[in-house]
Amino acid sequence: MQIRVGFDLVYECEQPTPMLLVLSIHHTRVSDIVIPDYLVTRPRVPVTHYRDGFGNWCMRVVAPRGESRFFADALVNDTGDTDLIIPTATQAAVQDLPEDTLVYLLGSRYCETDKLSEIAWSLFGNGPMGWGRVQAICDFVHNHITFGYQHARATKTAFEAYNERQGVCRDFAHLAITLCRCMNIPARYCTGYLGDIGVPPSASPMDFSGWFEAFIGGAWYTFDARNNIPRIGRVLIARGRDASDVAISTTFGPNILKSFKVWTDEVREGAPQRPYGIPG
Repeated sequence: MQIRVGFDLVYECEQPTPMLLVLSIHHTRVSDIVIPDYLVTRPRVPVTHYRDGFGNWCMRVVAPRGESRFFADALVNDTGDTDLIIPTATQAAVQDLPEDTLVYLLGSRYCETDKLSEIAWSLFGNGPMGWGRVQAICDFVHNHITFGYQHARATKTAFEAYNERQGVCRDFAHLAITLCRCMNIPARYCTGYLGDIGVPPSASPMDFSGWFEAFIGGAWYTFDARNNIPRIGRVLIARGRDASDVAISTTFGPNILKSFKVWTDEVREGAPQRPYGIPG
């Protein structure tokens, strides 16, 4: 199958403002890209690229005073398979974990392992290990938090989401990641495109979405505490310790996000398609 993904973002800045953008499809999907997600800016400004410490493709721009528009429109191939389920995946002892997974056991900006450790062990300490433990965490978070865009808050942490019992997809991911880390399971935050492909249309559709990966059975596997069912058509953008590492934009000056549009659509053979590229 093929999926059309992209975004159209408009910012207004009071002065020339440096920005970091994490909006490129992850390098692990490069062989799937049919039409690249080249960044188009209006007005035109220089764009430089770099790879961050987590291997994500990132961009740097200086947005001029006034409105700046950032646009990309891409086409990717996808297997159409759902997320893997491997119930036999086991949990490794901490001393046996690969060194590059250890950072994902530690607390981070939005994942306060110190505040949730006792709670995690009281909830999951006597349950199954490995895949079963991660799934039990997802089940708990899915039922504990009420989803709603009105509950979004850029500063909300996993501990606050646990106490407030409401949030958006990143809050589900942050709480599940934190509980996994408390149980000595490496877990990392993922951001990417996830549309309503293979499921009934949602009243709260997801395009840019947050989920997580847990390291069990010697590999990283996808989990999604918000949806809590295997999904089709995830297109990864970036991975990190939590959302602070993979923010779609980090701005160094006052600004207003005036418009935010994202699309993730299955391309059906023979169906009419609008032209690729920036409108107008």
